[in-house]
Amino acid sequence: MKTTKITRKTSLEILPTIYYVLKWLLICTIIGILAGSASAILLISLNWATDWRESHLWIISLLPIGGIIVGLMYHYLGKDVVKGNNQLLEELHSPKKVIPFRMAPLILIGTVITHFFGGSAGREGTAVQMGGAIADQFSKYFKLRPRDRKILLYAGISAGFASVFGTPLAGAVFALEVLIIGRIKYDAILPTFLAAVLANYFSHFWHVEHTHYEIPFTPDVDFLGVCIAIFAGILFGFSGRIFSKLVHYFGNLFKKIKYPPLRPFYGGIVIALAVYFIGTTKYIGLGVPTIVASFTEQQAFYDFFIKILFTTFTIGAGFKGGEVTPLFFIGATLGSFLSSFLPLPMALLAGMGFVAVFSGATNTPIACTLMGIELFGIEAGVFIGIACVSAYLFSGHTGIYSAQKIGVPKNNLLGKDQDKFLNEL
Repeated sequence: MKTTKITRKTSLEILPTIYYVLKWLLICTIIGILAGSASAILLISLNWATDWRESHLWIISLLPIGGIIVGLMYHYLGKDVVKGNNQLLEELHSPKKVIPFRMAPLILIGTVITHFFGGSAGREGTAVQMGGAIADQFSKYFKLRPRDRKILLYAGISAGFASVFGTPLAGAVFALEVLIIGRIKYDAILPTFLAAVLANYFSHFWHVEHTHYEIPFTPDVDFLGVCIAIFAGILFGFSGRIFSKLVHYFGNLFKKIKYPPLRPFYGGIVIALAVYFIGTTKYIGLGVPTIVASFTEQQAFYDFFIKILFTTFTIGAGFKGGEVTPLFFIGATLGSFLSSFLPLPMALLAGMGFVAVFSGATNTPIACTLMGIELFGIEAGVFIGIACVSAYLFSGHTGIYSAQKIGVPKNNLLGKDQDKFLNEL
């Protein structure tokens, strides 16, 4: 009799779980196909835009024209989606209405224009917004409950992130980790992993290749190595902190221009002139060639800071794209330079910086550690993890996403003042 009750209870637990898995497998397969294909279109488009720009450098002089096109497009067609990634996070915090589908084509077109004319931006924001906008449409067709709609948004974010970088584990954890600093949302763990893996698979289906990086040698972990990783992580964290502060600073500065379409127009003039006087296109666009070179060639001490200025000014002015690939550039070049006086291999320090600055700017140390392992291999995992956590701790309680909320302060020494600290933030 007792055995029968146990069997019945087990069946009652297993059957709903099987239904839950099958339901989200179906939904995430659709999201994976659409988000992965959208990321493939984005990557192909950006490769074309970058190649054309680098072959016709005169186009950079027309960056102000590209800026006003983006500005007019969002002013008249995209007022309800202009917040971008922050809008997705706000919907996760306080669900109100379905993300308009127009977010996907607008951010795709805006990002391609930004790169085509010579702005300094990334691609993660574009992929995440496309994934989130695409996924959220199914909340209408499947008539999902509010709780399931939030899970759908998590899945869309993870799908976009994973497919644009080729890092499914990092993409899944990023979606769970980015919403609240210091907390991970486990209620969406299966859908985010399914969506990330499937979106990454379907992006490869279109024969889109991601950039490969290599750390050929990783030394044994010892006390000195741990101390060096912590020190480097602190520097990476401060770099991420500077980036975040400047993004918000330039964003607020350009808000003084009352007519929004003129913001990227004036910003485009400044960027185009800066490129002309510097005499190089090294600091615009994604900067992937410089990122790759950072693993084998020591970069100048000022490279990372110039990229910070170019990217934060571009994003602050209202151009579209993401921040993550420029953060890779900043971290890799800084790590490459640090190898001139820190006794760790150049490629290892470049790889540590690659993900650690990203960790500090987005407050997602676990996702960034997983990304480092996926990109560079498990051998460098300990150094990467220490650098990412150190950068996270020293980057402050703000980041590039203003809609992030603080769940747990980074420093538990605040003690009794913890609640007061959170309220002040």
